[in-house]
Order: sequence, then C-alpha cells, then structure tokens
Amino acid sequence: MHPEFYEPLAVAEPECADRIGMAKLAKLAFDGGDLRPMWRDLIARLIDGTADAGEGLDLSLIAQLLGDKQTGLAIQQDVLKSQRLFRSPCVAKQPRLRVLALAAATDMGSNTPIEFLLEQSGIDLMILYVIPEFELPVPLPDHDVAIVIASDSEDCRAALDQIDRAAVRWPRPLLNIPRQVCNLDRDKLYRLLADIEGLVIPATIAVARGQLQEVSRSAGVLAGIATELAFPIVVRPRGSHAGVGLAKIDDGAALQRYLSERQEQEFFISRFVDYSDEDGLFRKYRVVFVDGRAYACHMAIAERWDIWYLNAGMTASASKRLEEETFMHTFDIGFARRHQTVLAALVERVGLEYFMIDCAETADGSLLIFEADNTAVVHNMDPPSVFPYKSPQMHKIFDAFAAMLERRARCGRERAA
Repeated sequence: MHPEFYEPLAVAEPECADRIGMAKLAKLAFDGGDLRPMWRDLIARLIDGTADAGEGLDLSLIAQLLGDKQTGLAIQQDVLKSQRLFRSPCVAKQPRLRVLALAAATDMGSNTPIEFLLEQSGIDLMILYVIPEFELPVPLPDHDVAIVIASDSEDCRAALDQIDRAAVRWPRPLLNIPRQVCNLDRDKLYRLLADIEGLVIPATIAVARGQLQEVSRSAGVLAGIATELAFPIVVRPRGSHAGVGLAKIDDGAALQRYLSERQEQEFFISRFVDYSDEDGLFRKYRVVFVDGRAYACHMAIAERWDIWYLNAGMTASASKRLEEETFMHTFDIGFARRHQTVLAALVERVGLEYFMIDCAETADGSLLIFEADNTAVVHNMDPPSVFPYKSPQMHKIFDAFAAMLERRARCGRERAA
C-alpha cells in the first residue's frame, strides 16, 4: 500500500509536565552560577515525594551539569516511567505554533538542544521522550510540526526505530526523519560523503579495544583495518562528546599509554589530517544548515589541533575574535561561496532539514569534515560585552529555524485542506 493511503495517527490535547529546561539551566551553569542549592532543594522534594515530573527531569539535567552523569540518567529513567511529555518555557501566552520534538532517553549531549533555538521565539515546544519500554502515546499530543531530535548514537537507536515505524502515518509534517539521522555516526558519515569533489573526510573505523591492543604491538595491523591507516592516527571512544577521550596517537607506545588510561571497549580511529594554516594555527568552523541554507555558527582558532570552542582561548584574544567576526560577516560571500558546490552536495546527501558540521579548510582549499550531526549546541550564551557580533548571528539562525518550522507547518495544513 502506498504510504499516502495509510490512516494518519490520531492527535489530542496534550498533558504536559512543565519544566525549567535546558536553555535556562545551561545558561546559569555557563555564567558560573551555583546549581547546588537548586539541586539540594529538588533532591529533597524528590525524596519526600513532592517533586513533580518536570522538576524531576530538571533535576536529572542539573546532575549532569554538575558532572554526575550516572545519577542524572538514573533520575531521568525513574521520571520517564510515569511521564514522557514535557513543555519548555514559552515567552508567548498565545504561541503561534506548537512543535513536538521527539527525543531519546539519553544524556544531555545526545538530543538536539532545541530549546536554545526556540527560547525567544514565541513557539510552544513540547518534548516527547520515546523509550522502548512504552509505545508512542495514542493519540499523539496535538502539534503543528514534529522534529526528531534524537541522535545517531547507540543509546538512541531504539527510539529512532520506533519513530521510523510510525513515520509513514505521522499526522503532521515530520522533520529530520530517523532514516536520515541514522547516517550521521562517524563510521557511516564518511561513506556517505567520501566521493564529493572538493571535500575531504578521513575514513572512520569502529574498532574494539582488542584490535587497538594488537596495533600497539605492531603498526602493520593498521593497514589490515583500513589501507589508508598509518601512524599518526586519531582515536576516540565510541559515543564520546566534546573531545572526551580524543587523542592523536603517533606510535604503538603512545597507543599503549592511551589504552592504559581508558576503560572503554569500543573506539573510532581515523588518519590524522594536518589542517594547520601558514601561521601554524588551526582553524575549526561550525556551520549550521537550516532547510538547505548554510549559516556561520562559530570559528575557533588555536595552537592545538584538537579544538573545541571552549579550549581555543577566544575570550582572551581580541585578534581571534576579530577574525571570527570577519568570518561571520563575510560568510555568504566568502566561506559559503568558496565551498558552494560542496555544501550543496552535502545538504543533498545528508537530507536533513536541520544539522551542522564541524569542519576546516585544507592547504589545497578543500573542505575537511570532522563530523556532521543534529545535536551540537547552537546557543546565544556568550557575553555580548566580549562577543558583540555573535548575538545577531545566532538570532539569524534562530529566526531561520523558526521560519522553517512555520513554513513546513503551513505546507502541512495546505496539503490536509
């Protein structure tokens, strides 16, 4: 039967648990605020049974922001047994749109942090946690447009499969469909993008700890894993975020030391690409795609190759910030124009309405892709006194994201009419 003849899933007015949410709590932590008093208050209420489900989920996030991921996930698991639909704060008393975000029960880095994108939009955001122990709610919470925010990671696979089975009957426009999200993990992405002219993406191979132990004893084992592999290599634990466990390994002895300090059993490895510029500095870019259009998100400049924004020293360097500001202001006529053909091909291959890439430029002008995903943080938390150019750029992305949701919802209503 053709999908258009499937009976759509029913919808009804939702029963949501309200919460403080990611955007406000993360901003408090980012600004150096002390989350511990809130933690103590909420944990006391949780213990005596007076905390509601929204407060419980906030408590899970606070635990993770305080560095206790294990406790945070345990609290989340307990909360989701009784409540799976949550509403984030909305600045409008009468929202102009109702969005349903479909999340997995995972850590705070493995779902799209969509609250940052919609915090000031006047759009009502509901987040539904999809977990294997429970079927999707019948009827679904009523909404104008839905978007999958679970990532292509091991602990999100069951949620993505569950959403995918229902996708053909989804009653409203559904963005970032699971089958496309499932192409983004590192060992699949390079196969998706590898033959695009002007793009460089090293093969990323999933390996077990035992294989790396063999490599540490004999470098020749690398060629048996993939012909292009040779020292130096880049190693990271599978499923890690924000550079946790990321290392450049120059020889077998260094790999032995690395393994002695890590407990993980699964890793990704790839060849190292030196993307330093003529001045010896490394420049790494985050580019966000909204409905096929590329937007500058940030540019990090550092002496080290393993850059993420917080270790690049951007706050302390006026010259680095000036370069980032120039990158943003000239993005459409500079970076985006230089890589226009590559970016267009990338959008077509990835096939998502919203995603981002972390990338660099090689010495020959190619676009070097480190990763593509739908969950990297796009935020407006940086102090405007230091980064006055960033807020306008972030709001350009936020406005584009909200406009995309409204456009897709409108098309959905027109098709249904």
